Amino acid sequence: MPQCLLSHKKYSYSHHDQKGPSQAIDVHDIVIKKSKTRVIVSYVGILIYLATAFYSLLVKEELSTSSFWSILVGVLFDRCLQYKPVKKESVVIMPTFGVQLETHCWSGRVIHRFVPIGKILRPVLNECVTPVTCYWSLALMLHGKEKLVLVFQELQPPVKMLVPVWKALCAATNGKEISSS
Repeated sequence: MPQCLLSHKKYSYSHHDQKGPSQAIDVHDIVIKKSKTRVIVSYVGILIYLATAFYSLLVKEELSTSSFWSILVGVLFDRCLQYKPVKKESVVIMPTFGVQLETHCWSGRVIHRFVPIGKILRPVLNECVTPVTCYWSLALMLHGKEKLVLVFQELQPPVKMLVPVWKALCAATNGKEISSS
């Protein structure tokens, strides 16, 4: 049963603390809320795109400039409304072994990545700023690697959901909770 629950517009966070006979396993889940309306509108967008493409090819029997524009608008409309195929992302912390990062898709596929505890230098909270948006990410600094490993590869949860995961990772790696700048 989850100990801690947080909810946001698009995401919900749950924390499971499973204590076994020999060790504790700490599971942090961030689940994306699936909007039925968005899925339906996405499918309608795909149908509009296909209808536009077939109309341009079959009825006009030639492609003109307006045909290319209508196909481009259809593709952009479809891309804007596409929902992510990711259902949830989990962080399983095993203090003596390492950290397992899991990505669960709506199709049922699960992608597992394992990082041994000895390779982790420290977990880092980063503020990512782009010309369009600003969001927070949680990453792991590893021995011998120049690049950071993102804990949540697909989702961009708010910082209030990242902080408990960051604190648990700091505790598991015997790192001090150092604020990032």
